[in-house]
Amino acid sequence: MEPFYDSSQEQNPWFLREPSNLSKGRLFCIPYSGCGASMYQHWPEFIGDIEICPIQLPGRENRFHEPSYTTYEALADDLADALTPYLDRPFAFFGHCGSALPSYETTVRLIQKGGPVPVRLFVSSQVAPHQGPYGRFLQLTDDELKKEIELLMRRMGGTPLPDFIDLSIGIMRTDLEANRQYKKEEPFPLPCPITAIGWQQDVEVDPSLMDGWREYGETTFHLFKGDHHQFLQAPMELLTAIVEDMEQSMY
Repeated sequence: MEPFYDSSQEQNPWFLREPSNLSKGRLFCIPYSGCGASMYQHWPEFIGDIEICPIQLPGRENRFHEPSYTTYEALADDLADALTPYLDRPFAFFGHCGSALPSYETTVRLIQKGGPVPVRLFVSSQVAPHQGPYGRFLQLTDDELKKEIELLMRRMGGTPLPDFIDLSIGIMRTDLEANRQYKKEEPFPLPCPITAIGWQQDVEVDPSLMDGWREYGETTFHLFKGDHHQFLQAPMELLTAIVEDMEQSMY
């Protein structure tokens, strides 16, 4: 079968690396508020035959010169179009906290366009869309956000640099405003199953608050050890659940 894209052409800016033609499935991982694709640097490139494909959003890291999105709906429009050439095999979305919402919205957009639908949607540490916006980050001051960004950078293995933190606050503010604006009156049920992931020591989103995802279709719940940032380290129990749940929907 001929591929839907030519890897010899200029690389798609939505990826740090061009997705492989050798994968049997793709997991598109969207970075959460204030971050770029490098937040998935500790995740493997493949989990079995499933390729991990971190998404690079405009306005950050190597796309810093581009304007950032202002609403999740606008992001979903652009992302659905950008990913179309790569949806030639089973795929899924993964989103943690704020990025779970554009993961859902992009799934909705693909359904509305009549395009390929993900075999599964993975949402971590986020309430259902009709129950938000939710989270203490939405009320934080710039000084408080600065402390949170410093903590996140250390958890990712980096060194907090003052100039970079100042730039990150601007990106974070734009992303948080998109979260505030994202309000759904009622669920839009999905034809694909959902995996909702909670973390036992998560003080940002208590796992019990994620029950609303049941109203969006067939939902499987997982509860793992760790805090809000544990997913950054790609814990084996998380990767195993992703493979098992994707393969259950793929075959």
